[in-house]
Formats: sequence, structure tokens, C-alpha cells
Amino acid sequence: MSAQPAENPDSARDSLEALRTEIAKAVVGQDPAVTGLVVALLCRGHVLLEGVPGVAKTLLVRALAASLELDTKRVQFTPDLMPSDVTGSLVYDARTAEFSFQPGPVFTNLLLADEINRTPPKTQASLLEAMEERQVTVDGTPRALPDPFLVAATQNPVEYEGTYPLPEAQLDRFLLKLTVPLPSREDEIGVLTRHAEGFNPRDLHAAGLRPAASRADLEAARAAVSKTAVSAEITGYVVDICRATRESPSLTLGVSPRGATALLSTARAWAWLTGRDYVIPDDVKALALPTLRHRIQLRPEAEMEGVTADSVITSILAHVPVPR
Repeated sequence: MSAQPAENPDSARDSLEALRTEIAKAVVGQDPAVTGLVVALLCRGHVLLEGVPGVAKTLLVRALAASLELDTKRVQFTPDLMPSDVTGSLVYDARTAEFSFQPGPVFTNLLLADEINRTPPKTQASLLEAMEERQVTVDGTPRALPDPFLVAATQNPVEYEGTYPLPEAQLDRFLLKLTVPLPSREDEIGVLTRHAEGFNPRDLHAAGLRPAASRADLEAARAAVSKTAVSAEITGYVVDICRATRESPSLTLGVSPRGATALLSTARAWAWLTGRDYVIPDDVKALALPTLRHRIQLRPEAEMEGVTADSVITSILAHVPVPR
């Protein structure tokens, strides 16, 4: 049975909160990643999921799509993948003696770009227009992508052989970078118990996943988020945090104005999800790490000393004055 459309923002919030319960039927112990994906949907942004193989990154995206009744497609990025394999291409039809456009897997609501750093920059770049402009241009003709549209790209943080690091310009297109950690002992026992009881990750319907929210819920939620109040003090706080990254001695690259805009957007979405119609400093702090960690670049000597992007941002949050 389909989820009922939201009649008001409170109903939409309840429906999106119910997503966590629904996704938990398939994925154990990854609540921060689930929340991040919901925030990205609310902000019309894209997500980079980083974690070692086998921590349910792919299952997480599929479970989200099933819980929202969204169309989803998966592309396994490999060194020989061509841009047209992602965006689509013109195909000659012998019957009509004309070329017709054959849409690629990017024409979906949730695109899972699996191991995106395993494909060369030319193919990585084929996603840039789709992510930024929500369209694909083939043979000079722009073609709009469905709405909602979200790219959830995965990458492995430990295996670098045969990979092509994402350029800064593409990293900046991702609203959030979410780390998907190994589960705790209790969560891992829960995973194994489910499998012993017959859970099949390839059959989410059999696992009991049902639509918890509709597209109408999502639209109502987005409209409510856009009305979430932001004071001048909060805007200044976001700017001060981002400017501090540009002055950090540990960094060669700080957060751009696009990153500051992203932090403001994610803080608004988080404020709304937690039941407020205004943003407080804690909302900014809560989303600072996932929104900013991929937008800064460490100096080599800082990396050698064990400094991480997260530790730099955490230090900046501790030192930038918080508005009263």
C-alpha cells in the first residue's frame, strides 16, 4: 500500500522520521547516514558515501528508494566506463532512418554511483552537469532529469590502486560526505541474526520494507524547510566558520562560498527535522562535519602529523565564537 500524501508540514516530518524505522528493517546501525541522505533529499543535494566494502552502502540507498517509492538505478564505475554509459546516447533506428536518444541510467530519482573513484576523470565529469544543472546535454540538446534527483556515490577509503581521486570541482558538487563505519559488536550480531533468520538483502519487499513517505511528503517538507528562519547572527556564524578554514595553517584549501551556502542549507533542513522553524548554532555544528569535510584540503606536512579534515573542522568549531 502506498504512503498517504502529506497534508501539512508536521505530517511530512512524521513521514520522513518514519523512514528511519523502515530503513532499519534492512540496514542496522547506520542512523547518521540515513539522516544525511534525508537531509540531502530535502536540500536537493548529492551525497558521497565513504566506507570499506561490506558496510551496506548500496543496501542503504536501495532501502531509501524503496521507503520513498523512488526509482533507483545503479552504475558500477570501472576504468572502461564511458560517459555515454551514464548519460545515454543517440542510437540509429534503421526502420525510421533517424537517430533517437536512448536515456542512460542517470535518468532516475536515486542514482547509485558505485565506486565512483574507479573511473577516469572524463567519465566522472559526465555527472557534473547532471548534478549541478539537473539535465543532460547530448548532441547539443538539453534533457531534463526527473525530480527528485539525487546522486549517491560510494568510494572505498583504503584501496587506492586503480583509482582516480575526485577533483575538487566535483567534490564541491556533493552536498554531504558521509562516512559509513563498521558496525558495533551489538549491531554486527544483529546483522548476522537477521541473515540466519532468512533475510535476503536482494529482496527488500520480503524483508517487510514498505513506502513510509510519498513524493508529496517530500515536496511539503522541502517547502517547509525553505521557510525555516535564519537570523543574521546564524548567517554570520556560518560565514565565520568557513572563513576560519581559509586561514587555517593546516589547510591549503578552505571552504568556498558554495560550501558556506551548503552548510546553511543543511542546518535549515536539520532544524526542521528536529521540530523547529528556526536555526540555532547547534544545527550548524551538527552538520558542519559532513557538509565541510570534503571541501577542504590538508597540507602534506599536516597529514604526516596525523591531522585529519574532521579534526581541523572540530577545532575551528571549538574556537569560532558562538552567537548568543
